[in-house]
Amino acid sequence: MLEITNLHASVGDKPILKGLTLSVPAGEIHAIMGPNGAGKSTLSNVLGGKPGYEVTAGSVTFRGEDLLALDPHERAAKGLFLGFQYPVEIPGVSNVQFLREALNSQRKARGEEPLSGGEFLKLAKDKAGLLKMDMEMLKRQVNVGFSGGEKKRAEMVQMGILDPAFAVLDETDSGLDIDALRIVGAGINSIMRSPDKAVLLITHYQRLLDVVAPDKVSILAGGRIVETGGPELALRLEAEGYDSVMA
Repeated sequence: MLEITNLHASVGDKPILKGLTLSVPAGEIHAIMGPNGAGKSTLSNVLGGKPGYEVTAGSVTFRGEDLLALDPHERAAKGLFLGFQYPVEIPGVSNVQFLREALNSQRKARGEEPLSGGEFLKLAKDKAGLLKMDMEMLKRQVNVGFSGGEKKRAEMVQMGILDPAFAVLDETDSGLDIDALRIVGAGINSIMRSPDKAVLLITHYQRLLDVVAPDKVSILAGGRIVETGGPELALRLEAEGYDSVMA
């Protein structure tokens, strides 16, 4: 579903990704782990199309198309979802308004009919229930006054509503307490664990992988994938640290 080949990317004049190659087929949850500064967030931002990140070499193919040739909103309409490490606040815009406009915009791009207000509210209520989020929360301004855990749960509700084919989740577990981690992890499993979907799960810690069991784990260091293995690789990292494993 996602094929990254020899990807090089820079921020300003600083090279960050230095020949990254990775394949994530449909039906797979693939975890990316690595030390600070390895390029994990750069990878997610490049895939999402965030301005300021320059791809200098390599290619990214998503569902058979050149992902890098698409604008961010086109990538979203094609089925790519980016979960932020630090979800932003949007004062003056309610979650319900934001999510309905986002969903119907994507449906229009795919040639589908927009959902009516009633249809959308039913869908939103169902997805909010998966994340144990009250609908009153979705009537509030986007992330304004939300705790870290509430922001991440609201973002997973967004993912459920948009129903992407591929999710890039950048440290979704950061800022979550034990209960919120279980709720968010269960939400990821419910929404994205499917033969026709895939997830690139970026994390520092094994604790999220205890809830969202990955099919594969890769270590990103120095801007490249240096090792790929099964779930046991994450357990080695947890026990021995990056220096020992990468040596």
